[in-house]
Amino acid sequence: MMKTFLQFLLHPSTLLILFHGLVIVAFSLRVIMRRSATGVALAWLFLISAIPLGGAFAYLLVGEKRVGRGRLARLEVLRKSYGKLTAELVDRELTEVDWSRHPFEARAMDRLGQHMVGLPTVCGSCGQLFSDTHEILRRIAEDVRQAKRSVMMEFYIWNQGGLADEVLEALIGAGQRGLDCRILIDGLGAAKWWKTQQPDQLRSAGVRVEKALPVGFIRMLVGRNDVRLHRKIVIIDGLVAWTGSMNLVDPRFFKQDANVGEWVDAMVRVEGAVVAPLALTMIGDWTLETGEGMRDVARAAGIDQVVAMGEADAQIVPSGPGQTEDGLLQMLLTLVHSAREELVLTTPYFVPDDSLLRAIRGAAARGVQVSMIVPERVDSLLTRYASRSFYDELMDNGVRIFLYRKGLLHTKSITADRRISMFGTVNLDMRSLWINYEVTAFVYGSRFAGDLRRLQQTYIDDSDEIDPIEWSKRSWGQRFLENTMRLTGPML
Repeated sequence: MMKTFLQFLLHPSTLLILFHGLVIVAFSLRVIMRRSATGVALAWLFLISAIPLGGAFAYLLVGEKRVGRGRLARLEVLRKSYGKLTAELVDRELTEVDWSRHPFEARAMDRLGQHMVGLPTVCGSCGQLFSDTHEILRRIAEDVRQAKRSVMMEFYIWNQGGLADEVLEALIGAGQRGLDCRILIDGLGAAKWWKTQQPDQLRSAGVRVEKALPVGFIRMLVGRNDVRLHRKIVIIDGLVAWTGSMNLVDPRFFKQDANVGEWVDAMVRVEGAVVAPLALTMIGDWTLETGEGMRDVARAAGIDQVVAMGEADAQIVPSGPGQTEDGLLQMLLTLVHSAREELVLTTPYFVPDDSLLRAIRGAAARGVQVSMIVPERVDSLLTRYASRSFYDELMDNGVRIFLYRKGLLHTKSITADRRISMFGTVNLDMRSLWINYEVTAFVYGSRFAGDLRRLQQTYIDDSDEIDPIEWSKRSWGQRFLENTMRLTGPML
């Protein structure tokens, strides 16, 4: 009998079953001990149990916000350096904001941002909002051509062709003039661009070009390959900065086979005190990839103490794994809760976590006029259906949902009562909130909020509002597909 038992125990099928069981137990314990959000943890537990080997492999790839011990250590040093360099580059008077001009929640958001990131609100800035993508590329190219000392850029995607090549030529000219030029481009988002001749053309002209978060098998062993640098920042001479949702692409030459139309974006060109925290964000990213010291980079780029220019009060919040925990989410929640009369949101991808979903629903339920503008078509099939699963509960609470029909609306923005606004790179989805490195501007004041609200209105004018009654008539199969894709939301 013992021999029979041993034969049974050592049979390949028995060993495979035992191995599967060990995988389920081991990875379930790991998921539980990581103390992730409940929905995220349950989604992974289900996947690991249903497909033990496949689920475990997927978890190793994307289940944890692993960025490597070395990077975590450098991020901690970077966090401490932000405050010190801010004090050197920004005169103390430029951080003494007159909070009596703003709602109470603005001061609370300032404290929250300082605590989580270390970058305070600065006063004395001005900016111009641009929504014509062709004009944006031409203006960036012109700013580069007019540069006297330095040019710094970081983007998630660079796609050759069209007016993006005009920016390339301007950078080549800046490098040939002997300016300090540093370009940081994501390794995965711009994978196709890295295979072109353009990076070498820039280097040959004296431009320093670095790959952010390079991907590969070795990196997969120490961190996630899908943790990406999603920021978009341009700094010219330490005096002018650009940020917003637009990658370095000409929409006429970008993803034309995705059947979503041209991408629709917005950027803001700023001057004054807010240039400093944007520059520090870019400098910090550069030092993480190259090992150079922040002060050395700032000195080489010729970034001196900024001066006031304008009346806007703005706070820059860089976020991402190891840099902030839920700081960005806390800022967004506070912004949503601050709305008393009107809240308008634009995002290309809407797969929120439970707290943000409840905050938006709660705003509408307490009488705030809440409008959300999303593209009619997006380039991600999973996200498209997962997003739609939230529409019923939003509209049940009074949220108006507009489907933008003139392309893939890529602008990320929020305005609350036309007094506080958010503008930057963050989508209202789990990836932006927890995985990607993002940069977000929170602007306190009615002037920029008014400009942004007018831009949002143009999006509404080019959208079709969803009729809740008609929406409720969609088929059971459609609902099932949407709700199934929603289960993948924590992993998108």
